[in-house]
Amino acid sequence: MSFFIASAMAQAEAAPAASQGNPMITLLMFGGMFLFMYLLIIRPQRKRQKEHQNLVSALGKGDEVIMTSGMLGKILKVDENYVVIETGNNVELKFQKVAVHAVLPKGTIKSIDAA
Repeated sequence: MSFFIASAMAQAEAAPAASQGNPMITLLMFGGMFLFMYLLIIRPQRKRQKEHQNLVSALGKGDEVIMTSGMLGKILKVDENYVVIETGNNVELKFQKVAVHAVLPKGTIKSIDAA
């Protein structure tokens, strides 16, 4: 049994120490990963946020909108943070402005109702 221990100790002493990688390559890999994340995730998301902010700030009375829930309606009143939309015959609902997904072309709701 002591023979195996002595043999293992001899192999451990004879083996060269594991070399460390170049720290510059590690830094370049982290920099590359950050650049990748920025270009493919962060930058497009900021662009979408800016476009949505412009859409929300440009809302006005009479605009036909679709909400994030899929509900269609015509804006009756615009507040600082809320919009009141008409979704049917005298049915008025109040939503946060950020819940507006898109502004539709004029007459879209009538053309959908007619179909």
